Amino acid sequence: METDMQDAQGRTEQDPLAHVLMVDDDPGIRDAVSDFLRRHGYAVETAADGQEMEAMLSRGSIDLIVLDIMLPGEDGLAICRRMAGGEAPAIIMLSAMGDETDRIIGLELGADDYLPKPCNPRELLARIRAVLRRRQEPRASSDPPLGAGCSFAGWRLDLVRRELRSPQGVIVNLSSGEFTLLQAFIERPQRVLTRDRLLDLARGPDSDAYDRAIDVQISRLRRKLDDGVGGQELIRTVRNEGYVFTARVTRT
Repeated sequence: METDMQDAQGRTEQDPLAHVLMVDDDPGIRDAVSDFLRRHGYAVETAADGQEMEAMLSRGSIDLIVLDIMLPGEDGLAICRRMAGGEAPAIIMLSAMGDETDRIIGLELGADDYLPKPCNPRELLARIRAVLRRRQEPRASSDPPLGAGCSFAGWRLDLVRRELRSPQGVIVNLSSGEFTLLQAFIERPQRVLTRDRLLDLARGPDSDAYDRAIDVQISRLRRKLDDGVGGQELIRTVRNEGYVFTARVTRT
């Protein structure tokens, strides 16, 4: 982590109920990050490894986990894979291994965002705000909002429970990123959406995520949807344009 942890000007207070868990085996990083986030209105807990993380999760509600990849025992990637889907907290991964392959792996396993180490604490703060905002606030849109749920090609998506059920009646776990991406598609069916537009809809206009991250999320979402529709292509690639959700959507 960079050592400049002071941010006395332009500080924005956050919801005091927002609860962050910092998981890193470096006590210096844990202390610096947790102190910085507390000064910006977050309740912060810390853990040195997966075992301590589980103990913290059992004690109360955690909204977001800042998770280092290189941990003793169970590493961050294994933890992310285990927690993907369901009602798990949002996850922002940190790694000293900053190449693109590691970043893609983290996103494929269900992480909401990824930062290389060392990172600027202000950037981490901005990413935390963006991830929590995507989870907690409805997205502004010129498109008419969906009701409590919708159906398409035999699938059923409950937007209140954030639950996807296959045509066979099986609940399919979606990461937070997959859910927001699918919602972006079903709100705009049978329309070509560019990568930039999907990034804007699924990650927010202030996100600096690159289009490869959207390709990875779409690949994961396709695999889950294709398993339930007998080979029907629900998300089709339009060459040099983007993607289109091909199914008709019934809103309820």
